[in-house]
Amino acid sequence: MNTSGGPRILLTNDDGIDSPGFRALHAALSSVGEVVAVAPADDRSAVGRSLSRRVDVQDHDLGYAIEGTPTDCVVVGLESLCPDADVVVSGCNKGANVGAYVLGRSGTVSAAVEAAFFDVPAVAVSQYVPAGTGEAYRAFEVDEPDFAEAGRAARYLVERAEGAGVFETTDYLNVNAPWTDGGPAEMTVTRPSTLYDMTAERDGGGVTLLDRTWDRMKEGSVPDPVGTDRRAIADGYVSVSPLTAPHTTRHHGALDGLAESYPGREEE
Repeated sequence: MNTSGGPRILLTNDDGIDSPGFRALHAALSSVGEVVAVAPADDRSAVGRSLSRRVDVQDHDLGYAIEGTPTDCVVVGLESLCPDADVVVSGCNKGANVGAYVLGRSGTVSAAVEAAFFDVPAVAVSQYVPAGTGEAYRAFEVDEPDFAEAGRAARYLVERAEGAGVFETTDYLNVNAPWTDGGPAEMTVTRPSTLYDMTAERDGGGVTLLDRTWDRMKEGSVPDPVGTDRRAIADGYVSVSPLTAPHTTRHHGALDGLAESYPGREEE
């Protein structure tokens, strides 16, 4: 902990340091600890864990703007600009980051994953918007007040999760807030949905990639079962998924057999 008595929070995101979601989360967390912003200078959405060899750093009124990816920001922050951080918070993202297939491509979630390899607890925070996908999503305007529920949830978890022992068995939390009418939402613990509905449609000389699940969300036709992150958002809950970062391995008898029969040097 820092001398102020609250945690020292390294705050990053993938929408860029000047995005309204980032400023909303910075304001929400400033009441519980010292917030050091180390975030991309511009929008770096959906870059996953892309990493740069060198990045430029600029002073910013909130901290530091990095000409790089969210993963760059975590490495630069924890190794150079904010090495004594107690927790990394990533967000708040415009749009939910739900579903197992989304986790690896999301810059917001990837920043939390990177923090886990430093053994620093992390929270990824996203705000669902009922905009569908494509141009409709890009045109959907949000402002700082629209991230109030996400900020409330992030503040609550940053204040309490470490002391409650959450991070003894969890590397990071993936938090998604529903779109509300201004009233507070309840919180529920979830697992990532396995529903996958990506399409690729040929159009002349190009192909358009489309994630149909966002249109399902907007229409209210989500088939995900209770207990999943996407279902929780559709039902108006704040979704919290406790996740681990390192890949896991499972004993696989069939693969053991293949390895044992692999021709050795003398048989080649």
